Amino acid sequence: MQFGPVSLSSAQGAILAHSRRAGGQRWRKGRILSADDVAALDREGLREVVVARLDAGDIGEDEAAARIAEAAAGPGVRVGAAFTGRANLYAAASGLARTEVNAIAAVNAVDESITVATVSPYARVEPQQMLATIKIIPFAAPMAAVNEVVRILSTRETVGVAPFLEKRVALISTVLSDSRSQILDKNVAAIETRLKVAGSQLISEQRVAHEERAVAAAITDALAAGADPILVFGASAIIDRRDVIPAAIGRAGGAIERFGMPVDPGNLLLLGRVNATTVIGLPGCARSLKRNGFDFVLERVLAGLPVGDGDIAAMGVGGLLMEIATRPQPREAIPADVPHAPAIAAVVLAAGLASRMGRNKLTTLLDGKPLLRHAVEAAVSSHAAQVIVVTGKDARDVEAALADLPVRFVRNAEYRQGLSTSLKAGLNAVPAEMDGAVVLLGDMPGVESVLVDKLIAAFDPHEGRAIVVPTHAGKRGNPVLWARRFFPEILALQGDVGARHLIATYEDGVCEVEAGDDGPLVDIDTPEALNAYAARPG
Repeated sequence: MQFGPVSLSSAQGAILAHSRRAGGQRWRKGRILSADDVAALDREGLREVVVARLDAGDIGEDEAAARIAEAAAGPGVRVGAAFTGRANLYAAASGLARTEVNAIAAVNAVDESITVATVSPYARVEPQQMLATIKIIPFAAPMAAVNEVVRILSTRETVGVAPFLEKRVALISTVLSDSRSQILDKNVAAIETRLKVAGSQLISEQRVAHEERAVAAAITDALAAGADPILVFGASAIIDRRDVIPAAIGRAGGAIERFGMPVDPGNLLLLGRVNATTVIGLPGCARSLKRNGFDFVLERVLAGLPVGDGDIAAMGVGGLLMEIATRPQPREAIPADVPHAPAIAAVVLAAGLASRMGRNKLTTLLDGKPLLRHAVEAAVSSHAAQVIVVTGKDARDVEAALADLPVRFVRNAEYRQGLSTSLKAGLNAVPAEMDGAVVLLGDMPGVESVLVDKLIAAFDPHEGRAIVVPTHAGKRGNPVLWARRFFPEILALQGDVGARHLIATYEDGVCEVEAGDDGPLVDIDTPEALNAYAARPG
């Protein structure tokens, strides 16, 4: 890749290496300078800019990141669209992250332009949580290096998710003469909480004397009920392989695989098997919901992953939990500080009067289906978390045209008052947990799901990308993605106006995404426009 300062007159088509501001306008780094850009910079008196140009053996940052991300993604993984040389991998289900450490190390040693970072192996993840990020450091990477990385990744499963399975679990608690029922109830509650968030259930709970024969009989009963795993909570800690609980596993026909683990708290865990059924003797810390060694083992069992003597021995690295002031408890949601895919709603505006069309244009057929379906299907096929369609004029006809699609309809009773009323109706319907909304116009059939995904991938308010706008040939278009923080200002709009003026107001928070075609610029307002669009080649 070529890099360095060049005269402005020769900068057209090059990649701007550093953001520049002049005359109230900002050109962000990574922008491919157009003739209009060069002319505008020239008017501001600039004569030189620092740019990058790809060599024949290079591959652009987004294409390189996308190729590597696709090669790295294994089962249970969703690949995010590439933007600014970064492509993220997200969990598609609750479970444990599976990362091939040697493959990641090998990839990161290929070329300094290519980096892959992942969560720790066996980290517990929730849907939409980020598993890995692929980042191309400069604006391009050598084609040979990208090919080598893809080759390495194609030989093994590098990043995946082992989803939690629906396990049927039995709990056996032993009691002594001084055992208190309140403590035993607390033990049960702690186990049930862990199982619930992993999608498993406790099918039985027995309380028996802390005696070898009684525990063995309870294990046999749990086996007959089809339980796997079987958890045994001792009234007294396990001290030796010949203690009550390990002896009971042996009496029931099983064997001990591991006693003790290099995780603190959790040292006194016991792992055994009766035929193919896992039996776990629980350490005392398992009655607490604070993370401990028992969670390390239980989660692997619930995810259907093998766990044996060697696996437990390897848990020592990262196993010192005692000094962590706050250990996470079992949870159903991703904490705000954990990287995850943004939750974005798609709002499709379909309430207009269509006064220039002479009829309801949104239900007029284009390529064999209602015009509106093109935009709505793009939203439904995208990574948007929810699709909201705002209706107004001829609401029943519009809703009937989309009846088979998974969308939520919101009727705008004030649609005659203009565009702002539809915007407000749509944004008011966006769930509170959404980070933002991408607003699509129902009369723009050229907008495809891949563009919506690009906008979502580019969205990152923490990095100054709070408003994401598609462009083509240097012109901005629709749809536009808005961070939730702008909703109050949009909701204050009046009349037949949109929120376009806010883009100029908050220019520093605007991110432009090149669409690759004129889809973001083409809307259908007249019969002539519809006929012309239908006659386009391809």
